[in-house]
Amino acid sequence: QVQLVESGGGLVQAGGSLRLSCAASGRSFSSATMGWFRQAPGKEREFVAAITGNLGLTYYADSVKGRFTASRDQAKNTVYLEMNSLKPEDTAVYYCAARTRGPIYSRTSCTLDDNYDYWGQGTQVTVSS
Repeated sequence: QVQLVESGGGLVQAGGSLRLSCAASGRSFSSATMGWFRQAPGKEREFVAAITGNLGLTYYADSVKGRFTASRDQAKNTVYLEMNSLKPEDTAVYYCAARTRGPIYSRTSCTLDDNYDYWGQGTQVTVSS
């Protein structure tokens, strides 16, 4: 059974940092593109970041570029999202997602949530002003 479990969310002051983790189980995700998405109250889910399998390419939403960093530990089947200089507008539930039905490498493909096959339950990030 494939599972993605996020952790690391919480309450932080503006300017602070958090590191989210997404532990994958049930199969190897070494070649899978892994994405991070978020959904704020009353808003649609939006792309945040992605890291491809094999090549390890990374892509970011313009709103987080330079502040967030996606990485992965293949041995642990885990991906991370390091979030720095957090802003109140970063407040949202953050979701990890995995693409397993074939590789995708382009930025456009990685930003589309329909291209992902598995999703975690989400972790809440709240940034206070």
